Amino acid sequence: MDQQQIDIDWTACQGHGLCAELLPDHITLDEWGYPLVGATPVPARTLKRARRAASDCPVLALKLRVAGAPL
Repeated sequence: MDQQQIDIDWTACQGHGLCAELLPDHITLDEWGYPLVGATPVPARTLKRARRAASDCPVLALKLRVAGAPL
């Protein structure tokens, strides 16, 4: 299975911060409450939580994509 990476749709994100609550090891919040995501792929053990974070985002701004795939 290909490694997944977290992407944020900045035009949709409203800074609710739910993603950081669900994935605190991978997402932190800046001083305004918007997510900061590292460039490292999501480990397989965390993939289920990452999918939940993407589906639970109030504005569906969080996406998972194959690491290295074009945006």
